[in-house]
Amino acid sequence: MAEGHSLVFWNDAEGEFASQLDGIELDGVRVVRLDQTPALQVKIWIEREKDARWLLYAPFPEPEPTADWLLDARLRGKAFSADTASIQLDELGLSTQQSLRAHLKRRAKFLRARERLERLKRWTDPQDTVEDLDRKMLAVVARAETPDASAILLKVFAGLAAEADDLGDTPKALADIAANDLDDAFWALVEREMGYREAGPEARSLRGLLYAIFATDFCNSVRAAPAPMAHLLIRERARAGHASVFASRWRSDMANYASYDMLSTLVADDLRVQDLIRPMSAEDLVESMTFESIEKRVIADLKGRIIAGGGANMDSVRALTARRRDGHWANPLLAGASDSTRALAASYDALEAAASFFELQAAHSSGFSFPDAGTAFAAYRSSLFRFDQLYRWFMRAAEFVEPMGWALLHELRDRMEDAYSGWFVGQLASAWGSVIEGENGLLSAWALPDVANQQAFFDQMVRPEFDSGAKRVFVIISDAFRYEAAEELARELNSRNRVKARLGAMLGVLPSYTTLGMASLLPHERLAYKTNAGLDVLVDGKPSATLEQRSAILAAHDGVAIGRDDLMEKGKERGREFVKPHRLVYIYHDRIDAIADKRVTETKAFEATAQTIKELAETVSFIVNSLNGSTVLVTADHGFLYQESALEEADRSVLDKDPDGAIKSKKRYILGRGMGRSPKAWCGSTEGTAGTDPGEGSIDFWAPKGAGRFHFAGGARFVHGSAMPQEIAVPVILVKESESEKVRTKPVEVSPLGSTNRVVTNKQRFEFIQNEAISERVLPVTLIFSIRDGDTPVSDEQAITFDSASPLLDERKRSVMLTIQAGSHDRTKDYFLVARDAKTRAEAWRSPLRIDLAFSNDF
Repeated sequence: MAEGHSLVFWNDAEGEFASQLDGIELDGVRVVRLDQTPALQVKIWIEREKDARWLLYAPFPEPEPTADWLLDARLRGKAFSADTASIQLDELGLSTQQSLRAHLKRRAKFLRARERLERLKRWTDPQDTVEDLDRKMLAVVARAETPDASAILLKVFAGLAAEADDLGDTPKALADIAANDLDDAFWALVEREMGYREAGPEARSLRGLLYAIFATDFCNSVRAAPAPMAHLLIRERARAGHASVFASRWRSDMANYASYDMLSTLVADDLRVQDLIRPMSAEDLVESMTFESIEKRVIADLKGRIIAGGGANMDSVRALTARRRDGHWANPLLAGASDSTRALAASYDALEAAASFFELQAAHSSGFSFPDAGTAFAAYRSSLFRFDQLYRWFMRAAEFVEPMGWALLHELRDRMEDAYSGWFVGQLASAWGSVIEGENGLLSAWALPDVANQQAFFDQMVRPEFDSGAKRVFVIISDAFRYEAAEELARELNSRNRVKARLGAMLGVLPSYTTLGMASLLPHERLAYKTNAGLDVLVDGKPSATLEQRSAILAAHDGVAIGRDDLMEKGKERGREFVKPHRLVYIYHDRIDAIADKRVTETKAFEATAQTIKELAETVSFIVNSLNGSTVLVTADHGFLYQESALEEADRSVLDKDPDGAIKSKKRYILGRGMGRSPKAWCGSTEGTAGTDPGEGSIDFWAPKGAGRFHFAGGARFVHGSAMPQEIAVPVILVKESESEKVRTKPVEVSPLGSTNRVVTNKQRFEFIQNEAISERVLPVTLIFSIRDGDTPVSDEQAITFDSASPLLDERKRSVMLTIQAGSHDRTKDYFLVARDAKTRAEAWRSPLRIDLAFSNDF
């Protein structure tokens, strides 16, 4: 009527507004219901009242012309449509697509709720088709974050994982879809996207869909179709590739990978995947991330090679291990996600440590032989400490695997124990014993060329730093922190900006125990034993056992002593106030000895070592960054020996009883006066091995030869006190703060290799080159590769870690296979190969390419 029509016909075919018509009042308009007034009467009224305006409402469809008594009036008038579907079309911005009215009527259940309509409005587009609307309605019902098929499926699968006990159950999201008459739309979407279809509607199920996705992804990755899975596969190649892309994104999605893990495990059990992959090698499975059981099969295969190889041909083991670490199940970035992921990642840590250990063993297959103690000590510092380090790494990794109840590492663990405790320790003890005994041995003159004695620490390590201009020196002393752990700490510090760490070593005092070692590290002119039952060690005549006593000794050198935890708790401001009056700060840390030197906790020695490395690194960072420290020395009072296996009686030194004159008897040393000598022990006086005052100021000692123990009281796996290199090669790390570019770290740069700028198959391989070798300052990087349309991925994502230290370019090449998702790709536009940092998600680079899918790959 606003358009100038005096006659408006409103045929409400469904009678939706019949009950509301009586409440309609239009100024100057006569409202007539054609279901209540005869057409002839209406016709007469219209003819008589020429100037009147009429709204003629009928709760039924417009009649055929031949049966329409008001046809002439209708032809002069205007038709009005106000059915719900038309109103909703207008509200959704789809008024130009009247063809969708019938479809909206079919979706009446969904549209009945105002909240659902409002959510749908945010996603509709004027060009939407029936399929587009259904997809967006499904996203609304499933409460997906975006209206795309993947987001909808992820919500449904997450519900199945969280709510159901069986793959045959129906999650709430799917039940809601069915309740809104959208189940056919859901399965039509699944067929379009994933190619999943069944013989009839009654056969389709989430179980069948999951079987199809996981089986197809598995067969795509192993490039084979085992007979028991063949009937489950998605046959259309483009859709099969899309299923693999979906699976890849699902397991790499931080919000959804937990549901992937759970459902893939259920599918693997149903499909007996463990039996299917048993004949397959690690090479067959290296690119497959579909099931967790694949990871265990690869680990078992690599373990067998390490055991059989005896240290030979470990390069293939490392390459396969590196690829699996970049996958889903053993990714170190997800190691905290679950016990299983942590254990699988640790399994590869164990494999790498074992492979390196056996390689090192093979290089020394004839054992060890040294012309003198200096050469032996240098050999331990340069390479032999790796045996201790690799053994620790292996056993520490195995600790994360054991609680899972898996038998994956059992045989390898036994081999490692035999190789370390049964071969290395014995071989080293024999060779070391030959250079410290005898007329010209180390015990006859406790000194080595170009190696400082521990009691000279302050004069030869600390004082020169003051002479070189240091205004304040921090000394961190960690009880029982041995050389191999210090080497790891030095590398960790050198991977950080602002500091440069240099590892050295001192010849520790003998016996190698805390009271004597701690005293020797303090500034002093004289060391002497006090004649008492505790055999305390005096530093320039002053007691040195407690923190307070050490602080009093340091006060004479403008110094102070403090516990590590106490210093850290002070924080930045209070910490600065504490150190401000002092030029010398001794910081004492005790975790390894405190935990491992007790029978009930000695098996936690390697856990304590790992924690110590972490805490010492944090302490150095705190000193440099918060206390403005520029010179830090990290050292220890002594090292230790440790083995995982329980010791037997044969490991006990044969002493029927303590010698006459013994005052203190421990597992690895006996202290006393006038004890004489024994061919069963290394014997001497602290006057020669620690520089204590002659006569009453020194004490005699016996120490068991090699790795033996005098007794097992209080535990026997963790020991120290005698003269093995692990005990008396005392580390000293000098840490200097610097802003120089030379001490700044950076991730290694990676570039695409070749000129692959056109993708012609749905699976494409790309090659990359690591531009330089990894070093202390050039750090490894893990990059995630994908093909993207702007920022939208159109392929799966694959991670590669670039960590090669090789100087050879060919050995620094890596490749990845990317799968293009199904869909139409414009061959005339630029897509991009994109590399993103796995930790930060920052983009490293992107390279343009074209997608022209002329061919499809088989499995």
